[in-house]
Amino acid sequence: MPTLHRKRLPVAIGAVVALVTIPVTLTAQAQVPPPPSGWSLAWSDDFTGPANTLPSSQNWIIDLGHGYPGGPANWGTGEIQNYTDSTQNLALDGAGNLRITPRRDSAGNWTSARIETQRSDFRPPSGGVMAIEGRIQMPNVTGQAALGYWPAFWALGAPYRGDYWNWPGIGEFDVMENVNGLNTVWGVLHCGVAPGGPCNEFSGLGGSRACPGATCQSAFHTYRFEWDTSVSPNQLRWYVDGQEYHRVTQSQMDATSWANMTNHAGYFILLNVAMGGAFPDGVQGSPTPTAATVPGHPMVVDYVAVYTRGGGTQPPTTTPPPGDGGSAYSTIQAESFQQQSGVEVETTSDTGGGQNIGWLANGDWALYRGVDFGSTPARQFSARVASGAGGGVSGLVEVRLDSRTSAPIGSFAVGNTGGWQSWRTIPANIGGVTGVHDVYLTFTSGQPADFVNVNWFTFAR
Repeated sequence: MPTLHRKRLPVAIGAVVALVTIPVTLTAQAQVPPPPSGWSLAWSDDFTGPANTLPSSQNWIIDLGHGYPGGPANWGTGEIQNYTDSTQNLALDGAGNLRITPRRDSAGNWTSARIETQRSDFRPPSGGVMAIEGRIQMPNVTGQAALGYWPAFWALGAPYRGDYWNWPGIGEFDVMENVNGLNTVWGVLHCGVAPGGPCNEFSGLGGSRACPGATCQSAFHTYRFEWDTSVSPNQLRWYVDGQEYHRVTQSQMDATSWANMTNHAGYFILLNVAMGGAFPDGVQGSPTPTAATVPGHPMVVDYVAVYTRGGGTQPPTTTPPPGDGGSAYSTIQAESFQQQSGVEVETTSDTGGGQNIGWLANGDWALYRGVDFGSTPARQFSARVASGAGGGVSGLVEVRLDSRTSAPIGSFAVGNTGGWQSWRTIPANIGGVTGVHDVYLTFTSGQPADFVNVNWFTFAR
């Protein structure tokens, strides 16, 4: 769903009418469907687990409150609910589904849930195609009782994590949006600048249609987005139940806007049900939700999957990469962070190629979740760094566990190494660490200037 919209208008909509609920037996599939011929499964979650439990913390981050810390209020959209990690709002149902359920208390306060993938590197292999797919039943509520409901299945560019003010340039793919219980799926691209720009912000470049067969609310449908780099110009395509209904091509915008949207580490995927805000209000023509809105209708998600096809370089597979539930003793690529502040990503000239994080200065940080140190204590940290900082400019590369405000367990100082791509590996001793931890790299300097780039880091016993 759009993250920084101040105003949101419908792409195409007729008169708002009450919909007749069609009784349909709802069942979850036993597992994520196997990929079609030529495709590979890159990542998935089929939400298998005991009833009334939260989704996997290795796969998902649970967003809380009314906005990201330091980000726009009400998630930038005007939505009114408070996101929680309560199983009243967010829970597996024990039958292979995830349910996100908006609720309203006796004082009229709304709560709901929003989750995002730990991974933020979903993108096509070079010269190939990526598909983001989910099988979802929208909240089964229509008419006046549905006013303000805003379920969404979408993806945001990785640089948004920790910045929260670089939208829409980093890109947003709305795989499925719906408002007010209408039998309509919207697929939308956000990019460029706002207001206006190549993606017509704050509305975006969107298409919409009715769900095939049974309504969006009364049955599961499969929503799919494809990013195709195997054709020229590149294409973005939106589908419902295998039927394409929206397409945007690279030739529809300037090269800079396309590059800003596509030439970064990748995307993370989100699922949420908002209440009220610019989109449902814009479609209804008045504020939502209303006194007639009925709480307690969940969005039901059977599975979410990412598939890839073709290309010369395949993205990471279903095995979690270091920094996302991986080993502390593997090489952790610095650009594989899950959250960051002040961090940018660029192509590196270091041996092995790939990317590095850069423009790092005092107060910047990057987070790598679920790093496993095992049962034998780690005693050393080392990082591959480069610096073109001016004379007298230096700083500390620090390692902190579980909170960026905790005391560093180790650090080393770095100054000019001969250039921003002149790489060297610097070790530092750390206090013995065991178990699984969120690892923060933090950067501290007495000067405001950038002082270091980081390509990768690792730990040793």
